Amino acid sequence: MSVHSLEELVTAVASRLTATDARTWVASAEQVLHDLVDYFELDVCFLRRNDHEIGATILVAEWPKRPFVPDPDPLAVVYFADADPDFARAEHLKEVGFVHPGQDSEGYQDRVAESTGVPQVTLAAVPLLSGEVTTGTLGFVKFGDREWSTAEVNVLKAIAALLTQVQERVRAEEQIRHTADHDELTGLANRRVLVECLERRMARGMPGPVAILFFDLDRLKSLNDFLGHTAGDAFIVEVSARLRRYVDGRDILARLGGDEFVIVFGGEVDLAAARVKAAQINGIVNEGVRLGSVSVSRGASFGIAVGMPGQCSGADLLWQADHAVLAAKAEGGNAIATFNEDMRAEFEIRTAIELSLRTSINDDSLHLVYQPEVDMRDGKVLAVEALVRWDHPTLGLLLPASFIEIAESTNLASELGTWVFRTACRQFAKWRSENADLDLCLRVNVSPAQLVGLDFLEGTAQVLEEYEIAGNSVCLEITENAMVSDLDRTRVTLRGLSDLGVRVAIDDFGTGFSALAQLKQLKVDVLKIDQEFIRDLGHSRGDLAIVKSIVSLAKSFDVDLVAEGVETVSAARTLLELGCYRAQGFLFSHPLPADQAGDLLRAGAIQPWLAAATGPVRK
Repeated sequence: MSVHSLEELVTAVASRLTATDARTWVASAEQVLHDLVDYFELDVCFLRRNDHEIGATILVAEWPKRPFVPDPDPLAVVYFADADPDFARAEHLKEVGFVHPGQDSEGYQDRVAESTGVPQVTLAAVPLLSGEVTTGTLGFVKFGDREWSTAEVNVLKAIAALLTQVQERVRAEEQIRHTADHDELTGLANRRVLVECLERRMARGMPGPVAILFFDLDRLKSLNDFLGHTAGDAFIVEVSARLRRYVDGRDILARLGGDEFVIVFGGEVDLAAARVKAAQINGIVNEGVRLGSVSVSRGASFGIAVGMPGQCSGADLLWQADHAVLAAKAEGGNAIATFNEDMRAEFEIRTAIELSLRTSINDDSLHLVYQPEVDMRDGKVLAVEALVRWDHPTLGLLLPASFIEIAESTNLASELGTWVFRTACRQFAKWRSENADLDLCLRVNVSPAQLVGLDFLEGTAQVLEEYEIAGNSVCLEITENAMVSDLDRTRVTLRGLSDLGVRVAIDDFGTGFSALAQLKQLKVDVLKIDQEFIRDLGHSRGDLAIVKSIVSLAKSFDVDLVAEGVETVSAARTLLELGCYRAQGFLFSHPLPADQAGDLLRAGAIQPWLAAATGPVRK
C-alpha cells in the first residue's frame, strides 16, 4: 500500500475492510496490521479481542508473524485475573495507553521478552469500543522507545473505530453461524454440522477405520412426564456437559434433537476400541443427575458402526449406527449393539415390505387361510380363525408377524384390517350359502388402530349387513394390551359391538397388562390362552399353575375359554382334565386355504386324534 499522509492511511484501511466478512476477517486484519507497521515504521502490530464471558483477551492477528511460537503460546489467551497490570488494563481500557521502557511495566516487558526475546519495547494500546464496552485492543510495538504525536494518536483511534465496526459485524455473523450449526439447548453440534464433518471424515484417503457411536437416552419421556420438561432439559444439559468433558479435540459430539446423540471418534478407532469407549460413555450417562431435591439416572441404548474412508459414506455409517441403536432397544435398552450385515438385510426386507404393502391390499397378493377351533371332547369344529398371508413378489410367503407391525407404523393397519374382515365375511357367507345348517363362529383379529378408529363400528355394521351375517356369528379377537391401552375408548367400542351382537375375545390372554378389575369392566365373551403357556403344558408345573388359574378365572367371569397353539397330545389331555374343551393348534389342523377349510366344515369334525387324546377322560 502506498500512502503519503495520515488521511490517506485511514482511507486505505477503510477501503481494505469494506468487503471483510467472518471468513476473511483474520487475513484482512493481518493485512491492515502489515500496512500500519510499514507506515509507522514499527516492529510489531497486533489486534486482540476481549471475551468478557471467560474474562480474557484473545489474540486475533499480529504482524509480522512470529517465526517461532511457543506451545502453549503465552500471548494467545491471557486471562485478566492472571495478567500483568498492563494486560489487565485492557479489560476496561477507554483511552489510548502507552508503555515506555523504564516505566513500572515489568510484567508486560517480561511477557514480551518471553515470547519474542526483545528485552525493552514501547507499546501504544488503543481500545476498541462498542458503546461503553471495551471489545478489544489495537496494539503498536516499537523495539526501544518511540513517541507518538497527537495527530498519529487520533488516526490510531479512527482505525480502531473501523476495526471495531468490522469486528462487531464478524461477531454477529459468527453468532448466526453458531446458531445455525449448534443445538440451542446444549450448544453441541447439530445434525447439519455432523453430516458435513462425517462426510469429510469418510472421504477417500482419510485415516481409518472410523468409529461412530449413536445413542438414545432411555425413558426420557417418563422423566418429562414426572418432573416436567424443564427437568428433562436440565438432565440433557448436564449429560451433554459430561460428554463434552469426555471427548477430545478430534472427536465430533452432536445432539440430533430430543434424546439422540452422536459421537464420531477422531483418529483411527477399530471396533474393539469403540466398544471400550461406548462402555465408558455408558458409565458417564448412567451417573445420577441432581434435579432439585431428586437424583435421577437414565440408561442409554448405544449403536456402534465402524467403516473405512472411501469404502463407506458418512450417511451410510450414520444409518448403520442408528439401526444398531434399534437393536439395542430391542434388547430392552441400556445396552450396546454393533451394526452387522444381518441388520442391513433385515432393514432391506422391512423396506421392501413397507414400499409394497399399500398396493398389496388391492392387487390380490394378500389372501386368507382359516384355522379351525374344535371341541376336544368330540372333535366338532366350532369356529374358524381368519389369518392373513401375503404372497410377496420377491420375499415369498409372509406371515403376519412379518408385516403387521409395519402396517401399524405406516398407518395401514386399519386399511389392512378392513380388507381382512370384509374378505373373511365374504368367504363365510359363501360357506353359509353352500351349507345352510352350518353352525360356526367366524373369528377375525382386530388391530389397536382399528379398535380406536372413529368409523370402526359403522364399518363393521356395514359389512355384516352387506353379507347378511348375524352379529353373533362373528367374534373379533383383540389383544390384551390393545384392550387396556385406552380403557374409555375400548368400553365405548365394546358396547357398540355388543349392540351389533358381535362377540369379543381377548387374544393372547396372560401375556399383557390387564388386571381383574379392568377385565370386569370390559364386556368380553371369550378368553384365548396364549400358546406360550400351552406349548409345554403337561410337562411344565409353572404353565400348569397359570393355565389352571386362567380356567378358574374364565369360570368366575362366565366367559368361554379357548386354548391356542395346542400341538401335543399331553397338552390336549391336560386341558381336558382342567375343564378347557375348546382349542386350536397344529394337533388338530394347520391353517387351511378357503377350499380345504370348506371341505373340513362339510365334514363337521376332526376325528383321528380323539382316541389318543381323550383316553379315559369323561366328556
